[in-house]
Amino acid sequence: MQAKGSKLLASALSEAAPTPFWTDRPERPHPNDPLTQATTADLAIIGGGYSGLWTALLAKERFPDIDVVLVESAMCGHAASGRNGGFCAASLTHGLSNGVDRFPEEIDQLERLGRENLDAIEATIRRYSIDCDFERTGELEVATMPHELEWLQESHEAAIELGYRSELFNAEEVQDLVHSPTYLGGWWDRDGVAMLDPARLAWGLRRACLEKGVRIYEGTPVQRISKSKGGTLTLHTPHGEVRAPRVALCTNAFQGPLAKVSRHVVPVYDYALMTEPLTPEQLESIGWGKHRMGLGDASYRFHYYRLTSDNRILFGGYDAIYHYNGKIAPALDYNEATFEILSQHFFQTFPQLDGVRFTHRWGGIIDTCGRFCAFFGKAYKGKLAYAVGYTGLGVGATRFGAEVMLDRLWNLDTERTRLRMVKSRPLPMPPEPFRSIGIQLTRWSLARADQRGGKRNLWLRVMDATGLGFDS
Repeated sequence: MQAKGSKLLASALSEAAPTPFWTDRPERPHPNDPLTQATTADLAIIGGGYSGLWTALLAKERFPDIDVVLVESAMCGHAASGRNGGFCAASLTHGLSNGVDRFPEEIDQLERLGRENLDAIEATIRRYSIDCDFERTGELEVATMPHELEWLQESHEAAIELGYRSELFNAEEVQDLVHSPTYLGGWWDRDGVAMLDPARLAWGLRRACLEKGVRIYEGTPVQRISKSKGGTLTLHTPHGEVRAPRVALCTNAFQGPLAKVSRHVVPVYDYALMTEPLTPEQLESIGWGKHRMGLGDASYRFHYYRLTSDNRILFGGYDAIYHYNGKIAPALDYNEATFEILSQHFFQTFPQLDGVRFTHRWGGIIDTCGRFCAFFGKAYKGKLAYAVGYTGLGVGATRFGAEVMLDRLWNLDTERTRLRMVKSRPLPMPPEPFRSIGIQLTRWSLARADQRGGKRNLWLRVMDATGLGFDS
């Protein structure tokens, strides 16, 4: 297929603001004041993304009278929670196939808990009147290479076996849903994914927490944790401190004050583009407006894309990038080479949208780990709990992680805490330079596998055998 020329791609990107579309809104809330004194709480939470906000809200729902303090280094929802694709998946294991491979003995249970978790998210959005454009559309996974058709067949059969509403489409049938010359087939999970506005979800959870009496201090990074007299922990911040008998660590990809967590987590940069709103004629030309399901292709280096409430297309993924020693910096949120690649792939997918311009371009970090789904742990003799490693599916799975942390902090024996998924953890990542070498070799191998009919080379097979394989 003929790619668009570099000048045309540059024109499509020329007016794209270098900022996340979701947070570029006048209704963005004003930040709360930072912590400037010493205080105490029954539960202290480090981090104000989805993970921390769900933990605070669920804690107040479970125990209405407890005092909860949440401290956030910037503003709630500013990082991954406000700049992701807005896919809210039921899966707790980064997809059914990854769950089957890693937790075969409890996959039915994990799938049920994941679907219940998605239902609970929808109920919470309604209960607190959170305006975040929640749509229970499901997700259509498409094959763009012949070998991917077999993968879609396997996913469809596994979904049917679990009793899910699942549909498989050939090349002609998938065109009835969305028109793209690149599609060879499709698999539609009708119920396992919802679309939403991620920043408005974060802002809505923040508002609900504040209304329930959670004290939120923004612009308040936690520099270290120390043990205090009386069995409490102290969170030290630049201008104040919080003492609490229970602490939930919700820093995800950002290195928090607990070193052993960062040994298992790798920050990977992901990038996205947002188009201008499509005209009715443009939307009709791609045939997507009727069902509005999320879309993703089945390649190892996959794209994800979806419609917004005003009929823009978010188009992201493909070029996940790791920087040496896990470097995180604001400048890395923008990668012009990746934006150009995504733009080219967008017009290859939808050539009928030639002339559409992008209004926003941005990136952000994903907290991935060796098993490509969340892991859980405790520290300070059980006074601190954490849940990290969501690998891009944290929009939904962080609520489940919050439940696990609360169960553990209150020493509750629940169905969740008895799961092997919750009790186990991935292997730690190797130190540098071996970490960078391994990640770059894996990226190269995955790209090569996409080009060679899905065939995994020796490196990928070794990673599979050691439990570090990638199957997304």
